[in-house]
Amino acid sequence: MRSMLPLPDERIYAPYKIGALVEVLAEQGIPAADSLRGTGIDVDKLDDPFALTSVRQYMMVCMNAVSLSRDPATPFEVGARLHVSAYGMYGYALLSCLSLRDYFKLAVKYRRLATPPILIEWAEYSDCVVWTFPEIFVSPPSRELRQFLIEQQFSLHVTHLQDVAGRSCPPLRACFSYAAPPHADLYGKYLGCPCFFDQPRFELAYDAAMLDQKPQMAHRLTAALLQETCDRLIGQTKTSAGVSGHVYRILMERPGHFPTMEAVAVILHMTSRTLRRQLEAEGTSFHTILDDVRSSLAIEYLKTTKLSTLDIAMLLGFSDAASFRRALKRWTGKGPGQLRR
Repeated sequence: MRSMLPLPDERIYAPYKIGALVEVLAEQGIPAADSLRGTGIDVDKLDDPFALTSVRQYMMVCMNAVSLSRDPATPFEVGARLHVSAYGMYGYALLSCLSLRDYFKLAVKYRRLATPPILIEWAEYSDCVVWTFPEIFVSPPSRELRQFLIEQQFSLHVTHLQDVAGRSCPPLRACFSYAAPPHADLYGKYLGCPCFFDQPRFELAYDAAMLDQKPQMAHRLTAALLQETCDRLIGQTKTSAGVSGHVYRILMERPGHFPTMEAVAVILHMTSRTLRRQLEAEGTSFHTILDDVRSSLAIEYLKTTKLSTLDIAMLLGFSDAASFRRALKRWTGKGPGQLRR
């Protein structure tokens, strides 16, 4: 299931990614003011802990880098410098998780907190675990910008897994859907694995045997506290985002009696067809938001009330407790008793 994506112009991210890219470009002799041209960001804001930027501003810096830099290693170098500790609560939640399988899950679950220019997904197979990158967040990107973002994203993933594991964890392979560029030798240098081009999709594969390994900073209490904080931050960003934010708030205000999409469209003074189209433009759907609201309320009821499982199931619109338990398992991987402990 695809989570709601933040709107490109939402200024909700610290400028750590922008700062890293500006720093790499400055080492090539490119002034920070040129790297930031068209973004509306002042150079002094890059060191301001309270400054907030958007995905679109970050994409603009990437576009500037594509036009200004003559070093093809630029995106790889940025990815190599963006250590997971630079990502605030999101980064520390990843560092403290209890297994590398949890790392893969949480990296996707909390992706919204990481200035995401690219959608990421992962799948576990018998012999390998695979990251895939199905689409660029802001579209349509130019061919050069798309390649720049993919190179940076692959390098960043290799860096983050090494940070979390506390040791070198080279991928089994990296696959790219475009033809090999003139600087193809840089791919193996930065990613540390065989690289293949003209493939069906973008993939970064690792040995599945690593998933049960324990990260170097794993800590049960810290992981629980930081994940709870990330859940709260995710909730705050959901309710602030465009039409999807309005829908989320309407559904959260009516627990136990969720209005239909048609009823929500009336509240928002639009047709259901327009509502569906606008939600699709924001990377989500009414069903996805409703499922998210039910999941959030289920966890809240289980952790903060003494309501029975059947009562919670009825409040959330399930026909019986068994259906609710199946949905809860799908949402969280846990049963009602595990969440209440």
